Amino acid sequence: MRFVNRQNELSFLEKTYRTEGFQFVPVYGRRRIGKTRLIQEFIKDKRAIYFLADSVSETGQLKNLGKILGEYFNDSILMDAGFRDWYQFFSYIREKQKTRLIFVIDEFPYLVNCNVFLILTGSSIGMMEKEVLFYKAPLYGRRTASLEVKEMAFDALKEFFPDKEFEELVKIYSVMGAIPAYIEKINSRYDIFRNIKELILNKGTFLYNEVEYILREELREPRNYFVILKAIAQGKRKLSEIINETGFEKSLVARYLDILRSLGFVEKHVPVTEKHPEKSKQGLYRLHDKFFAFWFKFVFPNRNRLEIENVEPVLKLIKDAFEHHISTIYEDVCIDLFKGLTKDGLIQYTTIGKWWSKDGEIDIVALDEEAKTAYFGECKWSNKKVGDDIYQNLLTKSRFVDWHKDKRKDRFILFSKSGFTRRMIEISEREKVLLVYRDKVLR
Repeated sequence: MRFVNRQNELSFLEKTYRTEGFQFVPVYGRRRIGKTRLIQEFIKDKRAIYFLADSVSETGQLKNLGKILGEYFNDSILMDAGFRDWYQFFSYIREKQKTRLIFVIDEFPYLVNCNVFLILTGSSIGMMEKEVLFYKAPLYGRRTASLEVKEMAFDALKEFFPDKEFEELVKIYSVMGAIPAYIEKINSRYDIFRNIKELILNKGTFLYNEVEYILREELREPRNYFVILKAIAQGKRKLSEIINETGFEKSLVARYLDILRSLGFVEKHVPVTEKHPEKSKQGLYRLHDKFFAFWFKFVFPNRNRLEIENVEPVLKLIKDAFEHHISTIYEDVCIDLFKGLTKDGLIQYTTIGKWWSKDGEIDIVALDEEAKTAYFGECKWSNKKVGDDIYQNLLTKSRFVDWHKDKRKDRFILFSKSGFTRRMIEISEREKVLLVYRDKVLR
């Protein structure tokens, strides 16, 4: 599959590459996120050596490294003998380099000082932070930059599937997120349900055991984390609800949640107007990873059926609940679309999130501290056109938001997959309400 998106990451690496002297750049992120593909794109027209480490002994690593460098420098003796130690390896590199050399170690935390642009990649976020990024880590003082490769935004799917309509892209996103290794498995000739059946529900497929594999790689007690993740995926979002659902002690749940958040599997939401988010008692937890959310909601609870290859009943459950599932993901899509409006100069903001209180809930609230402007957004994944009743309700709820009251300017934006009524369009023109139909702003 062709390389798409990631222009910001490539620009960062190019800028660092043009900086003189030794450069050490840890590149990290969850598995399947596209780190290796990003590095391959970056080094394709440069003098570079790529080494993928594996779980062999140090002697084996040095032997493999000797083969890679021997092939690169056309050194048959080195190809056969390998390196006897790391000092010989770096001495060899130092002697051979005449111009800037990029050296990539994929999945292996090792570094010494020489005139090399060294890229160190790793999928185990916990290990990378412990051994490389934490200030007490042995390699911390040697890094000159670091890059966390995160999940791509929703609009990246347009580059993967340029012929697909907006609704189809949202359906894919609600299952796979924007993880390249998952997206490239999608057969664009099939609808989403056939892809789900063949890629996720059938035993032995790449994605059937993917979540378990990732959690086993990252965590020591995956069973306990499974219970917590399942509870969150099934709607237990408050700390008290998670404790009741799992039966674990509060301190244990809190510790597990902190670890899951640090790994990027779980996120904690608080109302966007909270002044001290970490101390807020209104926190709600949710699965950050779209594929995790789908897997724990539909696959994990039905493993007894799937293990005996009774796939059709599970697929029917998914079909029956799919529109509701999408509606929860659609809010994330709208936030990505909202962020994209900054490129057009239509909006500016400093903070974005959700807002809720006893008086109601608003899907998107973005605040511009400098201009004292608040943006209020509502997202509707429905087959009905959005009418002025939705807008009036949003107006009412916005008045309860306690942020620079009587001193701010309010703006409103509505998102809809099915369009807007004629009356709502007339109101939007008069009151300058932004209307987003699918992924386009109505002018």
